[in-house]
Amino acid sequence: MSESNEDDWYPLCSIDDLAEGTLKKFEINDIALVAVRIGDEHRAFPPFCPHMSEPLHESGICAGAVLTCSKHLWQWNLLTGEQQGPAEKALLMYETSVRQAQVWVRIEKELVYDYQEEDEEDDFEW
Repeated sequence: MSESNEDDWYPLCSIDDLAEGTLKKFEINDIALVAVRIGDEHRAFPPFCPHMSEPLHESGICAGAVLTCSKHLWQWNLLTGEQQGPAEKALLMYETSVRQAQVWVRIEKELVYDYQEEDEEDDFEW
């Protein structure tokens, strides 16, 4: 396990700023991320779907601890980032903690997905 550098931790918001199951976009040091609260847990992740870069703060739907991208119905467990259903890539997650009613996020570097070009045979043009 790598040692945590306190310089990598940033205050994100008050715990009251995150409504249960609502995705909210933030920016820290020019790095965009989306945060959500599930019960007493807080999660932060890149703002785009790992499938085709759909903005999750606009098209994501939270139901309990499951995040669904409404564009192609990829799903993830928000507590673990693991894919569910048709998702083929895990959701990258930033480490979070709560300190004195503030949500903090650890950003060592920006988390980004490798997007692959869609195969031509996947294009269904009529």
